[in-house]
Amino acid sequence: MTLARLAGRLALAKKGFDVKILKVKAVSSVTDYFVIASGGADIHVKAIARAVEDGLMDNGHKPYHREGYSEGNWVLLDYIDVVVHIFLEPTRRFYALERLWGDAPIEQLSED
Repeated sequence: MTLARLAGRLALAKKGFDVKILKVKAVSSVTDYFVIASGGADIHVKAIARAVEDGLMDNGHKPYHREGYSEGNWVLLDYIDVVVHIFLEPTRRFYALERLWGDAPIEQLSED
């Protein structure tokens, strides 16, 4: 959970909003945690993703896979046990990962 929370805090620090951690370990074999955040524009999504990636790299975590930087609608950073999804808000509403993984416990992060 520590890596997921760090990723969420890094997204918040770059003004990402509606940052949530989904504990999907019990309902999926894909990963243990999803970190989901939104940005207000494609450049904001890319900036949040870069801040998360750089911050995790500074803490010794390199992504196994990443995609979506060129479009900026949905950037995915895969750290095996934690998958970070950074969405443009309309794209997030369309894919509705929180609803798709509705059985997973959700932690809402805030800047406090």
